[in-house]
Amino acid sequence: MEKLVTGIHHVTAIAADAQKNVDFYTGILGLRMVKKTVNFDAPEVYHFYYGDEAGTPGSILTFFPYQGLTRGRHGKGMLNTTSFSVPLEGLDFWLERLQRFNIACKQPQERFEGEVVVYLEDMDGLGLELVFNDKDQRPGFTYGRIPPEYAIRGFYNVEIWEEGYERTAGLLTEQLDHRLIAEKGNRFRFAATDSPGNYVDILCSPDSLKGLAGAGTVHHIAFSTPNARAQEEVRMRIVKRMLNPTPVLDRNYFTSIYFREPGGVLFEIATAGPGFAVDESPAHLGEALKLPPQYEPRRAEIEQAVVPVILAPDKF
Repeated sequence: MEKLVTGIHHVTAIAADAQKNVDFYTGILGLRMVKKTVNFDAPEVYHFYYGDEAGTPGSILTFFPYQGLTRGRHGKGMLNTTSFSVPLEGLDFWLERLQRFNIACKQPQERFEGEVVVYLEDMDGLGLELVFNDKDQRPGFTYGRIPPEYAIRGFYNVEIWEEGYERTAGLLTEQLDHRLIAEKGNRFRFAATDSPGNYVDILCSPDSLKGLAGAGTVHHIAFSTPNARAQEEVRMRIVKRMLNPTPVLDRNYFTSIYFREPGGVLFEIATAGPGFAVDESPAHLGEALKLPPQYEPRRAEIEQAVVPVILAPDKF
């Protein structure tokens, strides 16, 4: 039976400074700026997409940078950590690189077998991890400052904190084609596809404070579905679960539906295509400010509203 949900599509977070966000993710981490556009629901705010060379589902971390926004708080009812997959042999390189740029990080630790994890945060306090492993065969992307053999391959997993895992686990396994593949202590790992880039870890954290939205927090996680037909089938599953999904919304590079899972995290189901080359050539992704057709007549106004940013990964 064909899976309607194949894994993670993207994660979208909130930032407080557009230029610092660009510098951290394209410069220090070496991700590609795949698309520079605007929040389709609030066009005076940028929407940045970072990922691998093509912006493949499972590699895309995106941001809404609200200039000067107050920090949020990690806590239950939130996706608190987004992890990137890095070759195991790159551990020393990345520890040295983080130190060179004064990025504080925790000591490496093993989580599940074959995973060495280093926790860090970006300038807004967004929880990130580098997961060093030797089972990810995806090619990495580099602007040239990071050796290709050490470059980030895409996501490894995400980490959601919940009061209890059962209701969210039920949604993942019954409606979203995931299955439980590992557990350790209060951590339960689910996957639609058992490969790096698609792991969803639920941590039972009943004693944690409830998370608060703001800079340095995740806005939503999107799961990938192959096409519009599959998306509509997933939507009907969610309707039957009585979780009140939105209608299908056109995001130019994919179509989306949104709903909140039982623990409060905003989930999205996004189509795998048409992809990020619909309005830019693959060689020039992320270089120009791209607007959806409905906002093109307002380009001058929008360009006045957003803070100019410079893409200069060679500085790092």
